[in-house]
Amino acid sequence: MKRGRGRPRTTAAADAPAAVGQRIELTLERLTHDGRGIGRWRGRTTFVEGGLPGEQVTARVIRARSKLIEARLESLQQASPDRQLPRCPHIELCGGCSLQHMPHYQQLEIKQQALAQQLQHFAQVEPQQWAPALSGSDYGYRQRTRIALRWDRQRRELDVGFRQRASNELVNVTQCPVLVPQLEAALKALPALLRGLRSVETLGHVELIGAEHPALVLRHLQPLPAEDQQQLLAFAEQHGMGCWLQGDDAAAVPLGSAAEPAYKLADQQLTLGFAPGDFTQVNPQINQAMVNQALDWLAIEPGEAVLDLFCGVGNFALALARAGASVVGIEGSEEMVARAQENARKNRLDAVHFFSADLSKPLEMSAAPQRYTAALLDPPRDGADQLVADLAAMGVARILYISCNPATLARDAGILAGKGYTLVRAGIMDMFPQTAHVEAMALFRRQ
Repeated sequence: MKRGRGRPRTTAAADAPAAVGQRIELTLERLTHDGRGIGRWRGRTTFVEGGLPGEQVTARVIRARSKLIEARLESLQQASPDRQLPRCPHIELCGGCSLQHMPHYQQLEIKQQALAQQLQHFAQVEPQQWAPALSGSDYGYRQRTRIALRWDRQRRELDVGFRQRASNELVNVTQCPVLVPQLEAALKALPALLRGLRSVETLGHVELIGAEHPALVLRHLQPLPAEDQQQLLAFAEQHGMGCWLQGDDAAAVPLGSAAEPAYKLADQQLTLGFAPGDFTQVNPQINQAMVNQALDWLAIEPGEAVLDLFCGVGNFALALARAGASVVGIEGSEEMVARAQENARKNRLDAVHFFSADLSKPLEMSAAPQRYTAALLDPPRDGADQLVADLAAMGVARILYISCNPATLARDAGILAGKGYTLVRAGIMDMFPQTAHVEAMALFRRQ
């Protein structure tokens, strides 16, 4: 009697699902959009944090489902020749810079692939032209950071650092090599200062800001005694910074003679002041390159009417005005609008006007009703689906979209494609090297 040719028998061990905490061995084949290695373990797709293609690894399971495993690299049996030695001593715990083991060119590749696949998946569009990635220094680039503080009642000690990966716990840090040197030096000395304050149990967080007139901003939950204020002021002066204090639900106020922070767009001969709580880009090198590329792509004619949405303190609007455009900037924060107006005055730019409006609602242009031939928008992570529809209805010929989330950019690209716009150019901007965060620029033109 012939035996049936059914499916081959498998052992119970091969069929058994992976358990959280279990060590598994596998070979990695490629990368995900967020930089994890992908391989297969007993037929199951497995994502490994910290792995690279071609590597044979031992990894510890952190999540397991029937057909999918997530794991974290524990050791290497065979390393990729591309593997880099991370510069940060906190890499194993800190949740910030997860791609330090990866060469910079490979980081750019996965970010470009992430943007392309999101555009194809959500909008079924591809740009007529892919722009080269805007990239710069991969370490020592970040001129702004927020440092978390937490008083541990059991240990009677202040934790000073960043969030752990996939956790609300803090990692005490003394180094952060993506910070500009001035801020990293301040970070190294900061824990000793804060742990010596009388008000150590009622501190919120610290923000360090570089650029012109660097600043140390301390969020505190109770009024600070004069002795603490003097220590903070002395520390800030020692590190070439102004000191700002932010009480409970209040704006930051300068301590002593601290000047308002500012940054430069040297290519446009602009200086932009901002308050410690205002949004600004953390990477000055890429910000300058981004502004230059925006001007190049929009190719503004002298006197052309341009609308800048989510304009902040005038990062793009003032550069557009310097290039000869007649600009209207709209921002949700009245305080940032006031600073944008002041920045226009200080830079002697008359052809730019700023207004405050809720940009989560349909666009109301009664304050500035002229016809716009070009628009620029730089929305938050949730995108701007209503706004792009409004811009299309206004007949804006060119729309430049700055994005910090490829998924919502792709969604909004689909809306514009459905309203007769062509995606002319797109490309990534590596604002956050060593991380999986993707920033992108896309130019749409009305057909």
